[in-house]
Amino acid sequence: MVKILVVEDDKTMNKLVSSYLRDNGYEVKSCFNGVEALEALEGSRYSMIISDIMMPQMDGFELAESIRLTDKTTPIIFMSAKDDKPSKLYGYKIGVDDYITKPFDIDILMMKITAILRRAKIESDKVLEVGNFIMNTDERTATIDGKEISLTAREFDILFKFLSYPKKTFTRSALMEEFWDYDSSATSRTVDVYIAKIREKTAECTSFEILTVHGLGYKAIIK
Repeated sequence: MVKILVVEDDKTMNKLVSSYLRDNGYEVKSCFNGVEALEALEGSRYSMIISDIMMPQMDGFELAESIRLTDKTTPIIFMSAKDDKPSKLYGYKIGVDDYITKPFDIDILMMKITAILRRAKIESDKVLEVGNFIMNTDERTATIDGKEISLTAREFDILFKFLSYPKKTFTRSALMEEFWDYDSSATSRTVDVYIAKIREKTAECTSFEILTVHGLGYKAIIK
């Protein structure tokens, strides 16, 4: 069973999220600050950590930083009332996988959990397979009907991201933040050029399509 650690000092919110997760088939451990969470992590392994930021004794930022010193892979979601851009950017910088602001729709949180756990499984298995298209993250190879296609490292990572979250729209700015340095000369046009190259190289694939979401960015659709 998938085990999730919920770290939230607000008892009502903690109970709400934990109960919802249990109702959806997950095993849940509740903690009320970062110190308790680290103690829980010493004695057990979790598939995901969902944490508030503003908590007593040890806040979410400190918790995530402590976790990432020894664990680079367990997914972490921040749920916080801190809605400012610096907090979000810092969260992603220290290694969280997603950031949801309060108040939020609990169903949206569940969708994010499902998507991130799916990606974590893919990364653990090292292979992503979509119909006649296969990506191997260990070998950094991509094949269509068993025939390898040539992708640059950045093209590989962008495509892997799209296929790990099918139907999710990625804005050009979000792609630039993740796959290009903030201080680079990359522009939204750079993103468009890379997507065009990926489309060209995967033209023979019948399993997915990368669609343009006008005014926003791109998303992958599994056929």
